[in-house]
Amino acid sequence: MTTSASASDQHGLRVALVESSPLLRAGIRSALDGEGGIEVVGQAGEADHVLPMVVGAAPDVVLMDLDLPDSGSMELCRTLVREAGIRGILGMTGRCDDAELVRSALLTGVRGYVSKSAGAHEIVGAVHMVGNGFMVAGDVAARLMTGMLRVPGRPTEHDPDPVLTRREREILELVARGYDNRRIARALTLADKTVRNHVSAVFSKIGVNCRAQAVVYGREAGMGLTGGPRGARGQW
Repeated sequence: MTTSASASDQHGLRVALVESSPLLRAGIRSALDGEGGIEVVGQAGEADHVLPMVVGAAPDVVLMDLDLPDSGSMELCRTLVREAGIRGILGMTGRCDDAELVRSALLTGVRGYVSKSAGAHEIVGAVHMVGNGFMVAGDVAARLMTGMLRVPGRPTEHDPDPVLTRREREILELVARGYDNRRIARALTLADKTVRNHVSAVFSKIGVNCRAQAVVYGREAGMGLTGGPRGARGQW
């Protein structure tokens, strides 16, 4: 495990690399290091080293091996999202057609995935996409995101329950009503920064890139059509 001691002086993407194969890790790092606007601020090859490396390096993007030998990749992704506040996780796998793997990765908050056999240009492009707040997903992910977020028996509507917490569901309800962050903060008695963090998490989990898309998503789920948040249960 290695971690840079200081942040980049340039306005580039800070990337942490997690890959169990030393040979592949070296190749990917070489590709990233040769790309302007990207700085590799840390790398790890074992699950136990990932969290301390990421916390110390504070990357914008974690390029994560989804096939770690101990099969702990998914729980590790959840930990990075929940404990380290990482929103930009890009998975790497040799099993891009494995629907269960892709589904599990998306539910942890991973922003997309690339094949380990992808060329350097494709990997670098995906890193830039995730670093700039976009999803990177293939056909399997696109089909799954439609299927796993639907209300049974109502094929044209989404059900955010599988991926959103109760608080995040409240936030999406108010976004769907057209509330801006300041108004949401007043309605739920939350700090503005807390609302911003929740909104960012909601966008990441439901796979949208802007407020307009979130409004459409919420309306399709039947949100934003009544006088207040559905299922509000106070703060936690």
